[in-house]
Amino acid sequence: MDPLNHESRYRGDAAIQKLAAAKVCLCGAGAVGSNLADALARQGVRSLRVIDRDRVERHNVSTQIYTTEDAGALKADALKEHLFLATGTEIESVAKELTAANARKLLKDVDLVIDGFDNSASRRAVTEACLAEGWPCLHVGLNADYGEVRWNERYRVPGDAAGDVCDYPLARNLVHLVTGVASEVVVRFLLSGAREDYSVTLKDLKVNREDEPS
Repeated sequence: MDPLNHESRYRGDAAIQKLAAAKVCLCGAGAVGSNLADALARQGVRSLRVIDRDRVERHNVSTQIYTTEDAGALKADALKEHLFLATGTEIESVAKELTAANARKLLKDVDLVIDGFDNSASRRAVTEACLAEGWPCLHVGLNADYGEVRWNERYRVPGDAAGDVCDYPLARNLVHLVTGVASEVVVRFLLSGAREDYSVTLKDLKVNREDEPS
């Protein structure tokens, strides 16, 4: 059975072929990046470059796709193995820190850049490189009860939270809600060029489209 059987029935064969031809660069392989990469691969995106320098830690298991057996492995490499086993997709894993100095080199030659980093320095490097080059860039972020999916032209880089970047409350369901919205936004962009912004709040369970005219 085709692993994309349900998706191809829903989208159509032409859409699946278009998604397979698209080149996407995903910055970050944490809560946002790992779940979003998994969703996109299962929807038919075959060319994925994933950039992340971090290693898997045991506390990552609650909100990321890794298992306790992945602890200590580079996230980019662990994600590459998971996606190959799940879908046969062979992603390009880049276990490097993205900085202002290397951003343009690491992000080039793709149809879409997705920023899923968890720190303002890396987000700013992605933002500025994509603005300078005119590259399409979608930002996906989480903070406590809130998540956002926003295109570069309407995005502001947030400041870092105080303390350890990994030491904050985060519900698994918020991660899945936001990455589910983000994966649909990505698919719509790759198929039609649409650029939609959304915010998500978990406690009142709302998904709000924010780019519509008032």
